[in-house]
Amino acid sequence: MRSGAKVAVIGGAFVLVAGGIGYGAYSMLGDTGDGGGGTQSASESSKVKTGPPSAEEIAETSKGFFDAWAAGDASAAALLTNNESGAEPVLASYGEDAHIGKVKITPGPATGTKVPYTVKATVAYEGKSKPISYASELTVVRGLTTGKALVDWEPTVVHPQLTEGATLKTGESSTPAIEAVDRNGTVLTKEKYPSLGPILDTLRQKYGETSGGSAGIETWIEPADESQPDVNLVTLSKGKPGKVQTTLDAGAQAAAERAVKKFAQASVVAVKPSTGAIRAVANNPVTEFNVALQGKQAPGSTLKIMTAALLLEKGLVTANGAAECPKDAMYQSRSFHNLDHFDLPDGSTFTQSFAQSCNTAFIKLIDDTKDDAALPKIAKDVFGIGLDWKTGVVTTDGSVPEEVGGEAAAQYIGQGTVQMNVLNMASITATAHTGTFRQPIIVPQSLDDRELATASRSLSSSVVQQLNTMMRATAAWGTGAKAMGSVGGDKGAKTGSAEVGGQDTSNSWFTGFSNDLAAAAVVQSGGHGGDAAGPVVAEVLRAGG
Repeated sequence: MRSGAKVAVIGGAFVLVAGGIGYGAYSMLGDTGDGGGGTQSASESSKVKTGPPSAEEIAETSKGFFDAWAAGDASAAALLTNNESGAEPVLASYGEDAHIGKVKITPGPATGTKVPYTVKATVAYEGKSKPISYASELTVVRGLTTGKALVDWEPTVVHPQLTEGATLKTGESSTPAIEAVDRNGTVLTKEKYPSLGPILDTLRQKYGETSGGSAGIETWIEPADESQPDVNLVTLSKGKPGKVQTTLDAGAQAAAERAVKKFAQASVVAVKPSTGAIRAVANNPVTEFNVALQGKQAPGSTLKIMTAALLLEKGLVTANGAAECPKDAMYQSRSFHNLDHFDLPDGSTFTQSFAQSCNTAFIKLIDDTKDDAALPKIAKDVFGIGLDWKTGVVTTDGSVPEEVGGEAAAQYIGQGTVQMNVLNMASITATAHTGTFRQPIIVPQSLDDRELATASRSLSSSVVQQLNTMMRATAAWGTGAKAMGSVGGDKGAKTGSAEVGGQDTSNSWFTGFSNDLAAAAVVQSGGHGGDAAGPVVAEVLRAGG
């Protein structure tokens, strides 16, 4: 992934910031990875301590570990962990490969066996240096055989983003940095748009070498999995970044970032239906796993857009035709009901059932399709779900597996084994709006001539017209009316809520369109679709793009 000369740094290059226990004592405190090891006399063996470490032991062990780490004595620090063989090479590479010195570690008050701390240090390489600072924590545990208090070894002890098998390095990068720009040429940075951090790292990995830039000098985390992008921590020398064009829109992205931050766990994606161009992607919290693009969840009643397309295609319903919506419905010994067991009066239309999110109106029509695999077929053939999307970054492209009986029925209302993320649902909405699947992209196809996924057929104009009629009704007076009230233009929507894993409050889903922009959002444990996810979608749609 990266290259750079390794220059050994001896312990003297580090600054010892606090006096610690004598290094001669470290050999007495060591423990092996399985909790065994250490040399003890027979009398000592009989006095092996058990139970959780005391506050005094936690303070003494953590202090000794910090002192040895700050002094650059990897072997002494590793002996104070419960996995000496795993800890020592990582601690040694801190100075030798990452060239991090002048280390100052400041512990905070312990909470039980956990000790938080901040690290302030300096990265120095080939005459260039920069400060590095971060916070992490460690846990002190009792050694299984020695009974000594030891640091429970995890790579995150050294850096919170360091995973098993990953390495810290400093040197000349083999992949030049990139300057990603939106569709109008606005520069996109992870500082201004935090959700784009993992995406920008991936774009650099994929397109950095062909973007016209030159390498700089950096400190980075190199993952064990070579398919994952490096995580840049410090830039000592920028080199010349290459330019990478994206389909994103800075205004829509800013709105998406604001919207998801209003909730503890939320994701949103916006797509342009006429082209498939992704205009915004945002997550809160931001993690290396991009929930908006890679998540897999039941999308609840937002999937009724697809189910409605199936029923309309088969001629089982029409938008303005009557559709029965009782409180409860049974399908092959499995009972389904509407929220709070509501029903609609006789003579109500299918549009009313769609706009009010009536589950039973859909369940009662399953037998008439005469094909349990009908929904998986239309998912793939029309909406492109389950095809191999080549967006420019890693995505999960949705799944509607073939099922039978009650499990197949659950899929009709977005439950059961259906797996989607907000990218998938934004694309489904875009397809319904135009009638034709256009694979979402985040960088132009011309950048690498990759082959985009194509669906085998489009929806008829009659079905498209009726789907749009029903989604417009949902936005005008149905379950999406409150959220979409502030959105202008030609607009439509669909709400959803999905219970996953027996949680107390369902996940809130919402998808909608305004003119030539479609967006979908999910708020974990947000309740009804219109209450939490609806305002997220509305904020992004108002930003346009």
